[in-house]
Amino acid sequence: MSRPFDLSLYLVTDEDLAGPRGVVETVRAAIDGGVTLVQHRFKQGSTRDFVATASALVDLLRPRGIPLIINDRVDVALAVDADGVHVGQSDMRVAKVRELIGPDRILGLSAAQMHELTPEELGPIDYLGVGPVFATSTKPNAPDPIGFEHLGRVKRTVGLPVVAIGGLKPEHVEPTLAAGADGLAIVSAIIAAEDPAAAARDFSTRIARYRGK
Repeated sequence: MSRPFDLSLYLVTDEDLAGPRGVVETVRAAIDGGVTLVQHRFKQGSTRDFVATASALVDLLRPRGIPLIINDRVDVALAVDADGVHVGQSDMRVAKVRELIGPDRILGLSAAQMHELTPEELGPIDYLGVGPVFATSTKPNAPDPIGFEHLGRVKRTVGLPVVAIGGLKPEHVEPTLAAGADGLAIVSAIIAAEDPAAAARDFSTRIARYRGK
């Protein structure tokens, strides 16, 4: 059984958007605002730097009970004892990832269209990242935006936890959750914010309000 996780407010890191503040300090502020899960996406630089930042994030997040997911790199996830791995359609097959990381770590997969989701792809994973809901500049060569209607269709079909991603802002919390998503994955709206804690709190407050807490 995989480690427990909460997709409600899923933060995806970006070292360029974090700027001089850096990824670790940005994440430190964002979790004070209510982030429930962090994916570390490292787009450039050495493996040594990737491991160093990921290790610092594990030290920051684990005492708070917030899982760290590593984007794509199974070797880095294992090296730092991260809580899981997230892969895309062009990355290693999820069956092989599951074989390498074992049954206890969290495994996520990105998808935009139903034809990408065979039973073989869905079987080993714990959650699905669906999007982009809107056009986004944080991921080159992203598929066309899918919108809320298609997001809901995927959620109803797959029977797995779903986190929506792609251009989402605080005002999109209600329609995203109403479409059936279990949470929102946010990059620039938090990472690039002048005050990441306040930006995250805006999302988390709206999520809690929608759920009636």
